[in-house]
Amino acid sequence: MTRRLFVTTALPYANGSFHIGHIMEYIQADIWVRFQRMQGREVHFVCADDAHGAPIMLKAQSEGITPRELVDRIAAERPKYLEGFHVSFDHWHSTESPENTELSQDIYRKLRAAGLIATRTIEQFYDPVKGMFLPDRYIKGECPKCGAKDQYGDSCEVCGAVYSPTELKSPYSTITGASPVMRESEHFFFSLSDPRCVAFLREWALDGRLQPEVANKAREWLEGDQQDGSSTGMADWDISRDEPYFGIPIPDAPGKYFYVWLDAPVGYLASLKANCAKRGLDFNEFIAPDSDVEQVHFIGKDIIYFHTLFWPAMLKFAGYKVPDRVHVHGFITVSGEKMSKSRGTGISPLRYLDLGMNPEWLRYYLAAKLNARVEDVDFNPDDFMARVNADLVGKLVNIASRCAGFLVKRFDGQLAAIDHGAHEGFAKPWSGPEAVAALYEQREFAKAMREIMQFADAVNQYVDAEKPWDLAKDAARTADLHRCCSTALRAFRDLVLLLSPVLPSLTDKVRAFMNLSATDWDALATPLPEGHRINAYQHLLTRVDPKQLDALFEVPADSAPSQTPSTAATAASKAQSGSSKAAAALPEGTISIDDFALVDLRIARIVSAEQVEGSDKLLKLTLDVGEARHRTVFSGIRAWYQPEQLTGKLTVMVANLAPRKMKFGVSEGMVLAASASDDGGGVFLLDPHAGAQPGMKVR
Repeated sequence: MTRRLFVTTALPYANGSFHIGHIMEYIQADIWVRFQRMQGREVHFVCADDAHGAPIMLKAQSEGITPRELVDRIAAERPKYLEGFHVSFDHWHSTESPENTELSQDIYRKLRAAGLIATRTIEQFYDPVKGMFLPDRYIKGECPKCGAKDQYGDSCEVCGAVYSPTELKSPYSTITGASPVMRESEHFFFSLSDPRCVAFLREWALDGRLQPEVANKAREWLEGDQQDGSSTGMADWDISRDEPYFGIPIPDAPGKYFYVWLDAPVGYLASLKANCAKRGLDFNEFIAPDSDVEQVHFIGKDIIYFHTLFWPAMLKFAGYKVPDRVHVHGFITVSGEKMSKSRGTGISPLRYLDLGMNPEWLRYYLAAKLNARVEDVDFNPDDFMARVNADLVGKLVNIASRCAGFLVKRFDGQLAAIDHGAHEGFAKPWSGPEAVAALYEQREFAKAMREIMQFADAVNQYVDAEKPWDLAKDAARTADLHRCCSTALRAFRDLVLLLSPVLPSLTDKVRAFMNLSATDWDALATPLPEGHRINAYQHLLTRVDPKQLDALFEVPADSAPSQTPSTAATAASKAQSGSSKAAAALPEGTISIDDFALVDLRIARIVSAEQVEGSDKLLKLTLDVGEARHRTVFSGIRAWYQPEQLTGKLTVMVANLAPRKMKFGVSEGMVLAASASDDGGGVFLLDPHAGAQPGMKVR
């Protein structure tokens, strides 16, 4: 019986373009899906835009357009990304669709009929100017624990404390700036604490279908273990929001809408339903509780809670099929750091494509990093270039480029009989196609790539040993030349088939070049016959150009570190518009107060200092400048300071200096020091008086 699969990736929120995290997830899922299709399995691979919620509504209002117009504009960008990175979705839909409204309301009605919907009155912050209840992310104030200003309504980015919005000191609405007031509202809750839900979730989440670390997290949530040894158990889930809200209306509840996280995962089913209608399939067959169609979700580790508790419980008690597996991956970092556009450590997928960088370079590099665990994937530019150039160009394509020309020029493109001894030797360094198939199935892509490259190494060693370029010079060894190149090209065909889920475009090129009729997994068991004719070799893949990588990580001019309104742009505007005449009258060698205002000087605390490997001048300083994040600054003070002397000290830095990409990383400012003109008398960092705090402006 043919295995049937319904596969999804997490729905991207439709208020912005794709980021590299989206692309990594789609590539991971796409590789797995392409492998399944090579096995002859029936796959339905779908996704959709997550199109509802307050953020979309408010962003649309700020732009003077409707939420639907905003969603449509963002959706119009999707094909360029998906096609650009060869992601093979069967259908892309939207949660702002008739199918999603129908399915969400159907699930809600069935949960209500099962006695799992409850109502209760709660108190919330309300913006009297905007006329709406405020989600946590739209409330800021002083942290009740450490007093840090401008912290969100659920947690403090400075001290890490978690709290409720009502605990904030001096709260204000980030929409209007108004002080919120407390108001009561009736909300609808999905009763996850119901013993039926808890019993089902314990069985579903802990039966081996989840990765061990995900199952352990689900167990913590289900049991609600506290530090004092007590257990709180599952909490009910607030599934409603009050108007104004862009979402799906709750049946029989005027002015109430489903919270976006209720209807967002239903978008998986809505997209599947639209795809079934397009292909003439019975949607109900897919969602029946006893359906043989496997339901598989690929998601990031930040949304485990929704997909391992809310979503399966919703489906179970609404009488729908529950997920068979939820595959969770980590985040993507750059050179070990969290992605940041302003620091030059962000990767724009669109910029990657616009620079002409091959999408299959990225597909292969990610495959060589991904595994079945919930681990972050690090993109290191040097490693990226080295791995792609060595594996794809130096090992894979190198086989065809060194052998195909001889076959076409000397033997009319026809393959000779195989060198059986060499062919058998190729099998020794790696575990074979069946092992690679198992690794693909298990999403152990990195291990699969290592196995395949061991095979490629063996083929290259054979070509190096036979030296077809030398054989071609000896008329007496024409048969050896023919046999060598034919054997290598057959192995190259197998390598390409093994890599086909990762490199679909290259596979298409090789299919045309080598006249391949079959490129499914079974073709690996059938060597190309003697007499099979190939076409003239065409260039298959270029090397990564270091200049492209430099351009990819170039810090955009509009992405300098955040500044207060009194600095940089504001000061520059004042200086240009109001002081040009005064500047002309200034004595030579002096500046105006407006000129001075262009430099944003801030108090910074040195969180840590370390020596920079490969440099005898630089220290790497990690600075707290009173922001939500730390900054990195490289300073040429190594000759005068030991790292341990600096940790915890206050100093002064230029906060609005444009980031500078250096060999060792991106420097995000400059610390100030005093010295004699020749530095012979030493270098002395500025040391503010006690009482100064990180982030204070130096005036």
